[in-house]
Parts: sequence; C-alpha cells; structure tokens
Amino acid sequence: MKAIRLHQIGGVQNLRVDEVENTMAAAGEVLVRIDAAALNHRDIYITQGLYPGIALPAILGSDGAGTVAALGDGLDGPPVGTPVVINPMLDWGDDPHVWGPKATILGMPRPGTFAQFVSVPRENVAPTPRGLSPAEAAGVPLGGLTAYRATFTRGRVSARDTVLITGVGGGVQTFVLLFCKRIGAKVVATSSSDEKLGRARALGADETFNYRSDGEWYKSARKIGIDVAIDSAGGETLARAIDIVKPGGRIVTYGGTNGDAKIRPFSIFWNQKDVLGTSMGSPQDFAAMLELFEQGLRPVVDRIFEMDEIVAAAERLEHADQFGKIVLRVAEVSS
Repeated sequence: MKAIRLHQIGGVQNLRVDEVENTMAAAGEVLVRIDAAALNHRDIYITQGLYPGIALPAILGSDGAGTVAALGDGLDGPPVGTPVVINPMLDWGDDPHVWGPKATILGMPRPGTFAQFVSVPRENVAPTPRGLSPAEAAGVPLGGLTAYRATFTRGRVSARDTVLITGVGGGVQTFVLLFCKRIGAKVVATSSSDEKLGRARALGADETFNYRSDGEWYKSARKIGIDVAIDSAGGETLARAIDIVKPGGRIVTYGGTNGDAKIRPFSIFWNQKDVLGTSMGSPQDFAAMLELFEQGLRPVVDRIFEMDEIVAAAERLEHADQFGKIVLRVAEVSS
C-alpha cells in the first residue's frame, strides 16, 4: 500500500509517499480502507520534533474516514463495506472527566491515517454521519472532538451565552463557531485576517475583530459582555481572554502556540471566573459530537490535496493560510 511517512525530524519537507507493506487487521480490530484523511497541527509539531517518543520512519495522521475492509479475529462486525469515521483518541480510560494513563492519539506512536489502510480498535470506529462526503467526514474527528469538549463538556455553552472565539479559522475554532451557532449562542470572533473574519461572519459570527489592525479590540469586546472565552493560543491572547470575560464567566484553553500566559490572579478570584483546561475528548464526547453532524451540520473543508501534495498541504497548515480543515484524498491513489 501507499503511505505518507516522516523519515527525519526537521520540518514538513521530510514527509513523502512510500510504498510499504500492507497493513492487516489486528485481533479485535477493524481494518479501514482510508478514503480521505485530514491534517492537524499535531502532525506539524511531530515533523519539528516537538513530540515525545518519536520513532522513525512514522506514518502520521489522526483523522480519517473510509470503509471497513476486514475484521480481525474475534469480531463479527461492522460489516465489510460499512462507511466509518475513526475516533483518534485511543484508550481514553474509564473516567469521562480525564484521560487515563494509557491514552494515546492515533498517528504517533501508532501508525496513522496517512495511508491506504489502517487498523484500529473496534471501539474507535463509528458509522459516518449521513450526508457527509468522505472529505467532510475525514475532517471531523480530532478537531470536532476537541471543539465539542471545549464548547459543551468543559465550557458548558448554552444558547444564552455570548462566546469569544480567539483565532477563528483553524480547524478546532471553526468547529467551535459551528457548534455555538448550532445551539443559538452569540459569537464574537477574532483573527488577524479580514478574509477569515469575513468567512466567520458568513458562518454566523455576530461580531468580529481584527486584533492586528485594532490594537484595542479587547475594550470593545469587553463592552459586549463575554460569558465564555475559548482559546487555543495561550500567551497574551489567553491573558486577554481571562480579563475580557465578565464576572462569573468561563475561560476554556486547549493550546499554547503563543507560549505561557502572564495572568492577573486578581481578575480571576475577585470576579469568580473559572479557567478550564481541556484536551481531545472522551468516547461519550465523540458520540455526542457525531450526532450533531448526523442531524445535518456540515464541517468546513478548506482545500483537498492529493497524497503526493502532502508537503504543500502541510505548509498551508503550518503557515495558517487555511479556514477549516485541510484534507488529503487517499482512495484514488492506485496501489
């Protein structure tokens, strides 16, 4: 089969398509023929060596959708040919509040979805939501799961809330926007790109701010009255979010690309604010998230690349040029 492998640390240019030995269905697992896979920042970080326990060469990729190709020993379903989407969160554990000590994410150290076939545990495949194309379904899992937990399980967002989404346009934050508007919440979104802010408004964002051209955007945002802030950047952006949220509000954080935040404890304890960490999501989160798409919600696909365009696809993500998910078409690559 063909697979995209990372051969050395140093950046996305070290990703290439290789011919590798066919993957077989392990005992108790489902072999999925991948139709489409999607990129995540996690893949970029691995190419840069910013991940523990990297073993090379490695097949990356956490997101994937396709059809059941074979069943490992001990399984009698789902039937071969069933369209499925893969939950990339492996071995979450028994506690829905926090992942367990054996938890890992598909695509490192375990071979991932940037291949024509991948074997995953039975509990990590679910029927593809009706109406989604393979490219759309492939873009949902990791970003959708992270966004669902940040928005609902941790952030407890309701239709009564006004939600600040910092850095809209990335995969997860775009899902947060979709989820918030699905339930009728008001959304305030930020970006350094007017084009991305326009896309956000088209998806329902009520207020938008370009933090690059408007250095005092946070003053205007504070006047709106923010109940919940969801942030992926950390650094000064997280510090701003904590200050902006009104008394009794909630701040959810799931990333730190801008580094550590210098926060004012007084702003938190005096104003009774909750700062909530989150990462990935439980099996219960994944099932509830897929139900939103089963009900007709559609993800935002930025662009579809072929497998041999992996470097260009990864560079687009690395440079933050995308709005929504970047997808790789896998099924049409001949063996």
